[in-house]
Amino acid sequence: MTATSAEQAASLIQTAHSAYEQVRNVTPETRGSWLEAIAAGLEQHADDLVGIAGRETHLAEARLRFELKRSVFQLRLFRDEILRGENLDATIDHADPEWGMGPRPDIRKVNVPLGVVGVFGASNFPFAFSVMGGDSASALAAGCAVVHKIHDGHLELGLRTGEIVVEALAAAGAPAGLFATVTGRAAAEALVDHPLVMAIGFTGSTAGGRALFDRASRRPVPIPFYGELGSINPVFVTEEAWSRRKDEILSGYAGSFTMGMGQFCTKPGLLFAPVEDTEDVTRLLERELEGKPVAPLLSPRLREGYDSALAGVRDTEGVQVLIQGNDDDAPSPTVLSTSADAVRERPELLEQEMFGPATLLIGYKPGSDLAELAALLQGQLTATVQAEPEEELGDLLTVLREKSGRVLWNSWPTGVTVSYAQQHGGPYPATTAPGTTSVGTAAIRRFMRPVAYDSFPATQLPPPLQEDNPWGIARRVDGQWERPAKGGN
Repeated sequence: MTATSAEQAASLIQTAHSAYEQVRNVTPETRGSWLEAIAAGLEQHADDLVGIAGRETHLAEARLRFELKRSVFQLRLFRDEILRGENLDATIDHADPEWGMGPRPDIRKVNVPLGVVGVFGASNFPFAFSVMGGDSASALAAGCAVVHKIHDGHLELGLRTGEIVVEALAAAGAPAGLFATVTGRAAAEALVDHPLVMAIGFTGSTAGGRALFDRASRRPVPIPFYGELGSINPVFVTEEAWSRRKDEILSGYAGSFTMGMGQFCTKPGLLFAPVEDTEDVTRLLERELEGKPVAPLLSPRLREGYDSALAGVRDTEGVQVLIQGNDDDAPSPTVLSTSADAVRERPELLEQEMFGPATLLIGYKPGSDLAELAALLQGQLTATVQAEPEEELGDLLTVLREKSGRVLWNSWPTGVTVSYAQQHGGPYPATTAPGTTSVGTAAIRRFMRPVAYDSFPATQLPPPLQEDNPWGIARRVDGQWERPAKGGN
């Protein structure tokens, strides 16, 4: 098909803005019904969507069905969240002449939607981070309109998903243009540049994301850019855990770094362990990797990037090959090895993401300071500790908290549940906005901003801040939380 022109994209953005103006003050029930309509539409057309996705991505049917189920669940979780009004953060401070710093006026605050949001889909998750993935779903839940740039890696799927979403919204009574899709580079640039676009959600490469982030920042009026860029997700194994559970740890690691052919943003790419016998480790990993299913990577461009990154790490001084993968269309896993001393001399080894079935094992000497090694890392989405409960790891955990958005204990980072407490974000270059998450209910708030109403008459207040709470939402009144009188479960 012909890519969307810049002029066509501008027209869609203008229509989206008009739709946003019509819906920015609708009730949570109305907005929730639109999310439910989209969820039901995706369920109804699941067979069609999964079939297209399988042809375009090489991913297994079970994986695709689960990912689509995740997207549907997410829409309904967000629906319940906005019915309760949690995303609004409605706060009321009544006038108080005895307030500790002097008389306090009546002041009330609520979150409002930003406007039109441009969303860039990812290649590695054709449902969960694509047309109706987390960014699109959370922006719609926030009350925004969405124009989504479809990833070229699954163009047919993106177009069909977009059709289903538009049809579902229309049938549910939403105004035309509340959601639209575009394709191609010209439309992508228009999304970032157009003055009616108020925020961007992005999942992709560090280079591409940084270029768009810089472009958004150079606008006459800069806008928020919520980019998930790159992460290597280190795993630190303590000496005690290694001595007790080496086989178990290597088995879990092998399964995690090869899951989805290593094309998860949370794939563990670094394993710090007190390795003394690399031959033993190689035998164990060869056993675990034998028979693991392999498939072509998601796109030729992604495969080129993987081959380049793998060669760059493999050819670095001090790096050895423990398990040599192959150059087949469906490449087998590669395991590289180096030492802690080598990464101290060349910390850039800790910065190269090999997006595919490859990983780097870093052997450290007994008695090494793991916190000092962790301090060499850049920002990460996740960091994992394999350790025993009785160990004293305060320094290491403190450094990992500074370096990552999610710290895991004796588990593996692949697989990101959608929940209230989830944090899928981290310091740069993992993301461009470390104080936010792109997964979980808190993702909705990225596309809202707070407005305070100071000394307003009751007749002029928006419904979330009116005294009788007509929407029945959760609110904080004079410092105390009031639970919703109605809403989601």
